[in-house]
Amino acid sequence: MNIGTVSVKSGLPAKTIRYYEDIGLIRPDRRDNGYRDYSMEDVHRLRFLQRSRSLGFSVEECRQLLSLYSDRDRESAEVKALASTKLSEIERKIVELQGLRDMLRHLVANCHGDNRPECPIIDGLSGKAPVH
Repeated sequence: MNIGTVSVKSGLPAKTIRYYEDIGLIRPDRRDNGYRDYSMEDVHRLRFLQRSRSLGFSVEECRQLLSLYSDRDRESAEVKALASTKLSEIERKIVELQGLRDMLRHLVANCHGDNRPECPIIDGLSGKAPVH
């Protein structure tokens, strides 16, 4: 299969597919004329990468997951450990984002938003006023 066909089947842009090849996540065969020749296994790996990336896994974590995906003797405990670590990171980020939201909500609620120059948002961001 050529890259255009693989792009459609995997749902990834050709540029992303080439990037994944450049960093060694996929290794399509080469035809005699030098063109890439992708297999259905490459499509499956690309879909796997797409879903993994959409769940927030880094490229290096995807490399580990792909290695486990290809290893039929893997232990599911290894996969679960990677996923559990990612879940903890996501939960930590959610808490951080909720804190940021609450802080910004407080600043917005305390700003009059009128034609006066006084602005609690600017004061809060500059450190002149406490941010709650």
